[in-house]
Amino acid sequence: MQTPAPLRKRFALTATVLAVIALSVGGAISVVGLSANASTGPAAAPAAPVDVAEVVNRQIIDWQSYSGRIEAVDRVEVRPLVGGTLTAVHFKDGALVKKGDVLFTIDPRPYEAEVARAEAQLAGAEARAGYTASDLARGQRLLGDNAIAKRDFEEKQNASREANANVAAARAALRAARLNLEYTRITAPVSGRISRAEVTVGNVVNPGAASAPLTTLVSVAKVYASFDVDEQSFLKYVNPARAAGTSVPVELGLANEDGYSRKGRVGSVDNRLDTASGTIRVRAVFDNADGQLVPGLYARVRLGGGEPHAAVLIDEKAVGTDQDKRFVMVADKDNHANYRQIRVGAGQDGLVVVESGLKAGERIVVNGLQRIRPGDAITPTVVPMQPQAAATPAAGKA
Repeated sequence: MQTPAPLRKRFALTATVLAVIALSVGGAISVVGLSANASTGPAAAPAAPVDVAEVVNRQIIDWQSYSGRIEAVDRVEVRPLVGGTLTAVHFKDGALVKKGDVLFTIDPRPYEAEVARAEAQLAGAEARAGYTASDLARGQRLLGDNAIAKRDFEEKQNASREANANVAAARAALRAARLNLEYTRITAPVSGRISRAEVTVGNVVNPGAASAPLTTLVSVAKVYASFDVDEQSFLKYVNPARAAGTSVPVELGLANEDGYSRKGRVGSVDNRLDTASGTIRVRAVFDNADGQLVPGLYARVRLGGGEPHAAVLIDEKAVGTDQDKRFVMVADKDNHANYRQIRVGAGQDGLVVVESGLKAGERIVVNGLQRIRPGDAITPTVVPMQPQAAATPAAGKA
């Protein structure tokens, strides 16, 4: 049965009115829901607690850091100068010895016998020289009286000269024999620390450079620290100082030290630049009264140059990394963290030099960097900038 047209129009009008009412009710519900969400949403993040410190501004000297090795000023391989049986070792391994201390003794009896023989030969030569001298004096008198032939006088004269020459040879042989006897007592040529005895008592030793050394000895009063300086630093610091006759400050630290506990001076510079590495060998001299600097140890060396100048320094742990960039978080007067890109330079007593990006008086976050983002509110706790630098004097005293 087909619905009449007027009734269909009435149904369509009713459906339209119901749709409009439904849309209005849905919109009202959505508005109420958004309002409810806005009123019950999460609270603003609290300010993160961080440590902040004011950047350090002070006069510094530019330092360039290098790696090197400690070397002995004097290193001696002790070898025998005469052969024989080793009868005594007079030192303990690793002991400190003084110049002239007896280290080894070689059996002296064969050399004592040689000295006695040389003394006897000298006595015979001197007796012969005395007789020929008296005979020459008699011949001189007879020659004056024409009682001796000229040839006989010349023979007496020649015999006297030969006897005197034999005396000189016998004396030289005696000196050599006494010297060999002295060499049976092997003494320390320099003061320093001795190694272990490579040859024990009862072994036969032979002289010569081809023989194995009996032990080695290194001086300890002063040491060298050898390191390679790049060409730019050499031209900027070392070469001008050498030309002006001034010294370049050098400081040294060992592998177990945080700072640089010892001060020295440049002792020598090599005579050529290594073209393969682009560096030149420099050797600095350091006092070693306490004997802590052992040859062969790794040495951290820094070389200073130029006039003191003002610089901004910060703690290295306050520096963040953003790909190839370096940045810090600067705390403003409203206690908000602001991103700041910087350029850092060399280290200075546990701090790093900021070449650009910061100025004196600014505060930066030094602890808690991982808890904040640019623009975040912070609760700052003021701390000193240089805890590492404050520990440096203690390392120096150690």
